[in-house]
Amino acid sequence: MFDDLTKSDIENIEKEIEYRKLVLRKQLIADVQEARAQGDLSENFEYYAAKKEKNANESRIRYLENIIRTANIIEDETTIDEIGLNTNVTVYLPEDDAEEHYRIVTTIRGNSLKGLISIDSPLGKALLNHKVGDKVTIKVNDDYSYDVVIRAIDKAPDDSDDVIRKF
Repeated sequence: MFDDLTKSDIENIEKEIEYRKLVLRKQLIADVQEARAQGDLSENFEYYAAKKEKNANESRIRYLENIIRTANIIEDETTIDEIGLNTNVTVYLPEDDAEEHYRIVTTIRGNSLKGLISIDSPLGKALLNHKVGDKVTIKVNDDYSYDVVIRAIDKAPDDSDDVIRKF
């Protein structure tokens, strides 16, 4: 697995684990006990739904703990005028005559629908360490590639509170 994560990503994952263990777990156990007290378990939908929710929480805790255990801690070592982690970048696509805006993030935060591009994606890998004005070829696979021109770079502070799914 070995996801590349920042210290901030790890801290946010630890916050979610703590919330799930100390708050959500107690609530879900109480829900299971309340549903169990309603009587016959063979036809008790509330009981099965509560158990399913409790088990999903435990699975999420194990998943997050595994991410932390196998994470590769990285830091942004680029200069202020280079594209690196947590950099907002505007690129021009000559082929489409359009501009697009992205933020370069760690693998766990990647969400292309929200413009969050992972450093492990073809676009993220290609843009890293480039500067404004550079023409960069994005190689998607052996048969397809395209060019972009970097128009703007903004080294924004790490706002990784949006890293993990909100509880």
